[in-house]
Amino acid sequence: MKEQNDKISETSMNIKKVQGEIMHIVDNVKDTKLPQRAYQILRLAIRDLKLMPGKTFLEREMAEVLGMSRTPVREALIRLQTEGVVRLIPRRGFIVEPIETDDLRETYEVVEVLEGLAASLATDKIDDLELDDLEVLIDYQERALKENDLTEWAKHDDLFHFKIINYADNKRLTNVIEVHADQLYRARLFTINKRPLPFRSIVEHRAIIACMRANDGKAAQESMQSHRKRARNEILKVL
Repeated sequence: MKEQNDKISETSMNIKKVQGEIMHIVDNVKDTKLPQRAYQILRLAIRDLKLMPGKTFLEREMAEVLGMSRTPVREALIRLQTEGVVRLIPRRGFIVEPIETDDLRETYEVVEVLEGLAASLATDKIDDLELDDLEVLIDYQERALKENDLTEWAKHDDLFHFKIINYADNKRLTNVIEVHADQLYRARLFTINKRPLPFRSIVEHRAIIACMRANDGKAAQESMQSHRKRARNEILKVL
């Protein structure tokens, strides 16, 4: 029976299909050290839902997908397990951790506060050209919605938040937020077709920028926290 189960597991993944789906990720990861390269590819593939929540994969299959031996893949998986992204199955492979409601709620509660702080700090440091750059990102989001391209909208939404965090110019704050960023992006992407079209997000982004242009850090902080809270409630409702 065990041999039969192993045989079934060996054919559980369409290697060429997965390789095709993550090709753009593989091409964009520049790390040359294999453990770090495997980690970055797997992290982004999980974040972008190329490896879906709750799915199980064999280690040897994933090594074949990545064109590596199993050793760097195993090192990458161990690191991802410590980050709560995957769970290793002894002598089998790994399961991509599902998106759990309670875990996501706790993550959002932390990020709401931290991104609010980032918006406040960024208000004191950002210049007009950087604010214009954020406005362009909102324009891209608006265009993506008109074209019903929700994946493109999500990419620009993520970049909008990342840039504000970056403009805060606080490395410790950035590091803490980045720990949770992939999980939030994955949840937004996972639920995006189950939620109302995110036109409110466009309005809220413009309100955040207006507060920053007015040099009102407190208002920017409150606007960012309100924005994240609204998004959190919307996502949790459909999970």
